[in-house]
Parts: sequence; C-alpha cells; structure tokens
Amino acid sequence: MALFLIVTMGCATVGQEFPVSRVSDIEINVTTQDRVRAMFGSPWRVGIEDGQQTWTYGKYRYSAFKDTSTQDLVIRFNDQGVVTSYTFNTTDHSE
Repeated sequence: MALFLIVTMGCATVGQEFPVSRVSDIEINVTTQDRVRAMFGSPWRVGIEDGQQTWTYGKYRYSAFKDTSTQDLVIRFNDQGVVTSYTFNTTDHSE
C-alpha cells in the first residue's frame, strides 16, 4: 500500500525543515535545551538513548523519480539539559 502511494504521488516527505546552517552553533557542554529550541524550534521527535534525552530534527524526502534527500540532527542532553553530543547527517554533499 505504501509503495503504491509513493509511486502514485511521486514523492513523500516526512519530518520538518530546520536551519542546517545553525548546526555549527551547537557547543558541547555549553548549549542548553532552551538555546537549541530557540535555534531549531520544537524537535520533530524526542527519545532516550543510553539514558540521555535526545531530540531529533529531520526531513526525509523520498521520490520515485528523483534522488532521495535526507537531513537529520540528533542532539543528546545530560540531566541538566545541556548538550553532551550531537550527530548531523545529510545526503546533500554540498552541506
């Protein structure tokens, strides 16, 4: 069914836009959750990884006729709400 919808529609997008240019502004052990929310807005997903709260920002565009385009940012916070690490990935090689 899902394949039928993708082929019929031509493409599908999951997630939401976020300002990729701000990723380099994140500072480990400095940037707070409030600052992250000010830079990127509300996270698309939240979760727990190895006991740490995680926020995910992502946009995933799938197309039956063009290359897939993905961008995701996963930020991990300590108990005080400060960034302990983050990962940014994209299929756009110009980033």
